[in-house]
Amino acid sequence: MEQNQVLEQLARRKSVRAYTGEPVTPEEKEAILKAAFQAPTAGNQQLYTIIDVTDQGLKDALAVSCDNQPFIAKAALVLVFCADCKKWYDAYRSIGCDARKPGPGDLLLAVADAAIAAQNAVTAAESLGIGSCYIGDILERREEQRRLLNLPRYVLPAVMVVFGRGTEQQLARPKPGRCPREQMVHQNGYREMDGAELRQMLEWKRGERSYEEWLTAFWQRKYESDFSREMSRSVAEYLKEYC
Repeated sequence: MEQNQVLEQLARRKSVRAYTGEPVTPEEKEAILKAAFQAPTAGNQQLYTIIDVTDQGLKDALAVSCDNQPFIAKAALVLVFCADCKKWYDAYRSIGCDARKPGPGDLLLAVADAAIAAQNAVTAAESLGIGSCYIGDILERREEQRRLLNLPRYVLPAVMVVFGRGTEQQLARPKPGRCPREQMVHQNGYREMDGAELRQMLEWKRGERSYEEWLTAFWQRKYESDFSREMSRSVAEYLKEYC
């Protein structure tokens, strides 16, 4: 099938972590936010709240709290998409409803809502020539992120995205590849894969190293890393509110 403009932009989009310093205009920001609001949402509840970080001191602090990534502080636009189970709960209680406390199912719906809205914003930004990068580290250091963003109970910072116009070097950088369709799409149900098929799915990533050497290094750098363990700790602390 012939590619259209939307499909081309989705295929072209990659994370951008170095910026020219050119601002995102108020009109562009409004267009990005409006696109986020048009995202699919569970029961049309929009179970998210977007924090627009405009204070440079807060950007600097988030750059440190999110695994010391200085480019965050240099982004023209920083948005934190919070999974928000609080506002509907508070609305129910404000009119006298005997509302149960938000549970894990409510949280998962809210996280999905926040992530979908974020992706709409990313796609809109790409169409405007504005690059973006997801910052998963917002889920680390729960206590610090809550303090910085003034997050109450039942509000979780599900996704942070930073935006800006990429430098020439960033724009010229090749987009990383993706795993083969055969292993990513399972027909009519989940299909467990053995070691040989998992190798087929991942071996293209190994570069000049052996598959075993590359996968061992990746396991140590990502899965067994301090930041991965800290993220699991922080998310577990958030989950206690819903259980």
